[in-house]
Amino acid sequence: MVDFLNTVDNILYYPILIVVLAAAGIYFSIRTRFVQVRLFVEAIRTLAEKPQEMGGVSSLEALFVSTASRVGTGNIIGVSTAICLGGPGAAFWMWVLAIIGASSAFVESTLAQVYKRRDRHTGECYGGPAYYIETALHSRWLGVVFAVFLILTYAFGFNLLCSYNLQSTFETYSFYNPSVTPWIIGVILALLVGFCLFGGGKRIVKLTSVLVPFMGLFYVFLVYIILVVNYDMIPSVITAIMRDAFDFEAIGGGIAGSCLMYGIKRGLYSNEAGVGSAPNAAAAAHVSHPVKQGLAQVISVYIDTLFLCTATAMMCLVSGVPGTAENAGAMYVQQAVSKTFDAAGPIFITVAMALFAFTTLLGNLFYVHNAIAFINNKKMPSKKVMTVIHIACCLVVLFGAVTPMDACWALADITMGGMALINLPACVILGNVAFMALRDYERQRRRGRNPAFIARYIKLDPLGLDYWRHKERDSKV
Repeated sequence: MVDFLNTVDNILYYPILIVVLAAAGIYFSIRTRFVQVRLFVEAIRTLAEKPQEMGGVSSLEALFVSTASRVGTGNIIGVSTAICLGGPGAAFWMWVLAIIGASSAFVESTLAQVYKRRDRHTGECYGGPAYYIETALHSRWLGVVFAVFLILTYAFGFNLLCSYNLQSTFETYSFYNPSVTPWIIGVILALLVGFCLFGGGKRIVKLTSVLVPFMGLFYVFLVYIILVVNYDMIPSVITAIMRDAFDFEAIGGGIAGSCLMYGIKRGLYSNEAGVGSAPNAAAAAHVSHPVKQGLAQVISVYIDTLFLCTATAMMCLVSGVPGTAENAGAMYVQQAVSKTFDAAGPIFITVAMALFAFTTLLGNLFYVHNAIAFINNKKMPSKKVMTVIHIACCLVVLFGAVTPMDACWALADITMGGMALINLPACVILGNVAFMALRDYERQRRRGRNPAFIARYIKLDPLGLDYWRHKERDSKV
């Protein structure tokens, strides 16, 4: 079964997904005149704006939600696995994917804003690829297929992998028993997730949501201490990354296991640019113009990959610890940290991973709930049905801890690839909407205005929209 999954995974990413990702990213970059670079400063400026409605979600708050979904175990375990199995050049291809993919993140999040909807009871906004596929492409069935892939990705693929990644951080300790310890960790994690899903654990969720940002900052601080201690290694590490990244003879000799392919796979898993997940968070922001949230999501991709993934890659490589298939994953990171911090290093990585994994598991299920509501005609199913779904989600967490590493990564890659193969073509078809919105935004900025979105200015019929139609009507009143 593992061999079969790896075969499907390899075929899906090469040649199919690598071509789709590259073509879409380059196309969006050219059509937006590299908005992800050109308007970087403008993107930062928009984050300081307050929400357009009292009590609404600001652009910065939506950025935090989407970044929280991106940042997690992939920034530590994913990077480590890519370097150990693909080579140091994987870091370079992660950077390339982030810069090119940021344009895809801009387009998908701008579209999510244009076609978002408002909950008439709560006033909150919601949306995402399933909604712009249904509204703009007039294809309810394709929106449902995307929602199904999202559920498979976040409730199954990602949560299976997240559970495995957490338990793998215990392998370095003497008490670890491969026949017993994974089951114990799986049971504990499944019970905690279940406790929160069934209405309890609000204090746990609140506490972890506060701790995780600080833990993330402390992780980066720890990384940069290691870089300072090993500063003399940095030039040789950068040279090794670039040399390996452009060793096309080695890449051509086995592309499935090359630094190019691992960089793309783990980079996509980490920043999710073009996958279609972040637009669900982006749609919730109350902004005056859709482009503002598109720009905010560019920053989110950069934070995830160019900042956090780079920090992990550099920390591992300057440590001098050899990355091999045997120590791929958490063990490589823990060995690298222990070179500077001795026994305290692995303990910190385990604690950080526990927090990242727990919040990632719950955050993934937030996306799952949105997809379930879409499939069920924009409303949540009965309590009994949701109980069954939540139990199934907990079982995934349990069995993820005891599933082989290769199977976990392959399942996550395959389900995520399915999302991207639906979302990116839809974004290409609807791209003109995002491009015209960008031109409208820049035109208003040149006139010294705070850009406000009017659908007809970009040749859209406001009657075909939901939120912006009512927004325009209310502003006239």
